[in-house]
Amino acid sequence: MSSPAPRTTQIFLASTLYGAATLAAAIDAGCFTTAHRRVLLVSNNAAVPETTPGLTQMRGFARLRERFDDVLDWNRTISPFHPSGWEPRLADAALWERQLRQLWGLGDDRVELIVESLQVSPALSVVQLFHGAPVEVYADGLMSYGPTRNKLDPLVGTRVRRLLHLDLVPGLEPLLLSEFKVPSAVIATAAFTRVLAELAQDEEDVEGPQGSAMILGQYLSALDLISPQEEEELHVAMVRGAHALGHRDLVFKPHPSAPARWSHLVEAEAERLGAKLVVVDTPVLAEVLYQRLRPELVVGCFSTGLLTAATLYEIPVARTGTEPLLDRITPYQNSNRIPLTIVDSLLPDLDDQCAVTNWTPPGEERVRELAGLVTAVGFAMQSQILAGHRGDAEAWLTRHLNADTLRYFKRRRLTALGLPGGLPSQLSFIPRSPAVRRVARRVRRLKRAARG
Repeated sequence: MSSPAPRTTQIFLASTLYGAATLAAAIDAGCFTTAHRRVLLVSNNAAVPETTPGLTQMRGFARLRERFDDVLDWNRTISPFHPSGWEPRLADAALWERQLRQLWGLGDDRVELIVESLQVSPALSVVQLFHGAPVEVYADGLMSYGPTRNKLDPLVGTRVRRLLHLDLVPGLEPLLLSEFKVPSAVIATAAFTRVLAELAQDEEDVEGPQGSAMILGQYLSALDLISPQEEEELHVAMVRGAHALGHRDLVFKPHPSAPARWSHLVEAEAERLGAKLVVVDTPVLAEVLYQRLRPELVVGCFSTGLLTAATLYEIPVARTGTEPLLDRITPYQNSNRIPLTIVDSLLPDLDDQCAVTNWTPPGEERVRELAGLVTAVGFAMQSQILAGHRGDAEAWLTRHLNADTLRYFKRRRLTALGLPGGLPSQLSFIPRSPAVRRVARRVRRLKRAARG
């Protein structure tokens, strides 16, 4: 007599309300097989989790909670360690798994893991602890279209069965985890917007003018992409740009961690221009505001919220400040480069009134052009991880690199990788010359010694 099949427990890891909403939409859309138990494992990845409200404390969480049988706290499990900084020692992984199975009541269940941002902790740590469990990855933003940030251990990467992502640029295929031939699947847009509509029901106290221009803050200075003063000026420029397009009712949604004084500067500029501005300083998703306030324009730098506005809600959008960032973002491998590239290439500039007024979602041909650009930029970012895309990158650069598209690349980067657009062809051997590299390394060592 055969023994009964083991029970299956699915563990879903989430650190943000947006991520939990994405998981809820995927469950509603039937993206996962049936399981005996579904567990939501929440992680608070804030710099100081003890002083920052976690996912379970966010308004609307109770509605998402209904999709899961249990909710577990990763911070409490590994306390006093920080979720983003702790990884298990390889020798301790089996011991940790036994402990977690007992602590979480898993017994001998077959575990399936559904995680975000697999290349870093806490997702990487959880996957390493349940070393035999199959893995699925979900991505809720534009970074899924870019390459994997770090080189993954094949023992981890080959366990990934599927990449689930929102269809923020319909027709564009993600590069994330493509080095392991991981197939991607789209989470139904209708399912996601229904989940967001649920969350909007808990935000009845959010007030603002209907049909306004909405300004999205990102807190880019916290990522060291620009200085705080430059970010203040960027928000003020967004106010001016929206006003120049004829909008007199404005809504500013600052990043939850941004300093309060930024809102004051934006308010002062709106008052100077004779516009009415409302600051939404409660922690609410931009997409919830789209549903409640129905803005006529959404303005931002390179926020994912620009694409959700355009694609999910068909709201006109405009971007600003992207071109200087393309030049300054460092290192070239910075994972924000792909979202920045997509927004800069696809969306109209706030200062171009004609482009903003006449912009329409991209058709198949435009998406194919964008895919070529994203592949070329992705290869330049992570040439070892995306080694199989060298030919695609070379072909795109040969055909399309010009004064306009060069802003997405660095000459030094193209030269170092031996790609079209680097040094003149008669000097193209230099980046690959071992002798030249040895001399360059020696010069760098001497410079560091001189500074010391």
